Amino acid sequence: MALLRILITVTTYPLPSRSYDELVCTAGILENGSWIRLYPVPFKFLEFSKYQWIELEVRKPRKQDFRPESYSPSHPDLSDMKVLSKIDTKYEWEERKKFCLKEVFYRINDLIALSREPSNKSLATFKPAKILDFIIEEDEREWKKEWLEQLKQIDLFTTNDNKNIAPRIPIDKIPYKFKYHFRDIDGKESKMMIEDWEVGALYRNCLRAAEGNEQIALQKVKQKYFDDLAKTKDVYLFLGTTSEWHRRRSPNPFVIIGVFYPPKILQAKLEF
Repeated sequence: MALLRILITVTTYPLPSRSYDELVCTAGILENGSWIRLYPVPFKFLEFSKYQWIELEVRKPRKQDFRPESYSPSHPDLSDMKVLSKIDTKYEWEERKKFCLKEVFYRINDLIALSREPSNKSLATFKPAKILDFIIEEDEREWKKEWLEQLKQIDLFTTNDNKNIAPRIPIDKIPYKFKYHFRDIDGKESKMMIEDWEVGALYRNCLRAAEGNEQIALQKVKQKYFDDLAKTKDVYLFLGTTSEWHRRRSPNPFVIIGVFYPPKILQAKLEF
């Protein structure tokens, strides 16, 4: 067990996981700039803001996870967690950059190589040379039945000692997949799923504003992630591996778990 101070940078969209281990996954950066993954964490964790420092006791997961960055809260209900200061966006995100950009990868092949043994790296900050497109694909509209059956049997956010709490009703499933198509500094192109909580929450908010019109909501999401972020901001991608595909040694086990988008800093013209 260890008491750590963590800057929260990532929360993924909640999933009724069959393996119980990544229902809600969050990731952050330690004071020394290294990454850490926390799972499972309760749904209420999404109430906290990103770029918030927290302090809590963690341990290695009880379930085997070979990824070195993976930890679990020692207290599943987060009863020991202290919420500390939040880093703001002053001076073009200067303070956030100090932690989030301490180690940046520019070649996807370099990162994939480090994801293999013995390093098994599973979290990183990546700088695409160019984002080519924002892709929207249709997905299943309902959670898998076997996942929902498990939610009826046990509340995944409690310990086995507390069986009086009713199982949680899962959050609405997003019936679309969102991806970035990008090129790295060597010209290698990749298409990666965006698993960030923010893109799912944005879609749900846009859907409400559009009174249920999915096409209008999808257009608004693309405007934000492509026309705004990809074209006008200095975008970096927080990448993380999924436990399943990393264990299977997929050719590329990474997905996008967060988007870091400080403003572009324009170089001042020199006067002679």
